[in-house]
Amino acid sequence: MSRARPPAGAGPGNNAGRRGDGTPSGERGRLFVVATPIGNLGDVSFRAVEMLKSVPLVAAEDTRLTKRLFARYDIGTPLVSYHARSGRGRETELLEHLRSGRDLALVTDAGTPLVSDPGGELTAAWSAEGGAVVPIPGASAVLAALVASGLAAARWSFEGFLPRSGKERRVRLARVAADERACVIYEAPSRVPATLADLAAAAGPERRAAVCRELTKLHEEVVRGQLGELASKAAAGAILLRGEFVLVVEAVSGGASAARRPTVDGSPLIDEARAEVARLVAGGARRSDAVRQVAATTGLNRRELYRPG
Repeated sequence: MSRARPPAGAGPGNNAGRRGDGTPSGERGRLFVVATPIGNLGDVSFRAVEMLKSVPLVAAEDTRLTKRLFARYDIGTPLVSYHARSGRGRETELLEHLRSGRDLALVTDAGTPLVSDPGGELTAAWSAEGGAVVPIPGASAVLAALVASGLAAARWSFEGFLPRSGKERRVRLARVAADERACVIYEAPSRVPATLADLAAAAGPERRAAVCRELTKLHEEVVRGQLGELASKAAAGAILLRGEFVLVVEAVSGGASAARRPTVDGSPLIDEARAEVARLVAGGARRSDAVRQVAATTGLNRRELYRPG
């Protein structure tokens, strides 16, 4: 059992059990996963600023962007880049830093690392070694969009970025269409019109949704309406396709999930799902297991999958 450590929120003035450079002595370092503002730099938490000042090193997705935050709050901690293309060499360096007993803070360009952002490999590797991973929560584009959408969202799901094309995209769209929770989706500006059109085809043009752009920033915009009209607005250029986008889709209501299914070349997705069940059974799976698996990945009702086509 490891010895008791100072609380994760301890400030830079709490130096009990630390070396002269402010790092823990005789123990492995802690990995602090720090949320940063999603736009407005004023949204950073006191605890996040305190932690970023007290650790000996910060690994940042883009050091140029992080330096803006550091300049705003007079943070002088050394920075090193760590992003999706950094490679294993940088990850190894950061792990060695932690193993040596020094703490490390991990930040991305905006929001919380690991949530559609880099950091998963480092966090997984350190936790697999039994290392401490400490979350420092903060601003969230997901929660901000849910609040701004005006849609009832007591229960919701987060889809992140949808696949660009193919069967996996069709399956994910079907899952959104059948979900009894509001769905939050991230999207790149250039793909917003196509995604809104695909969502309208999958969930029905009458399903309500919200297009949230540049949340917490100077040009924040939230456009609410039905998916059909939102898709038309985006295609016509009535929604400015610049900045960061979050889409929120209303939960399915009543029996609406069975009323509208996405189609592929005129064939309902249910036929494709039943064919997948048949392929799994032919491969040796029990029918009940095959139905359960396909239902989980498509969002379709199990009884519909048991029913002959």
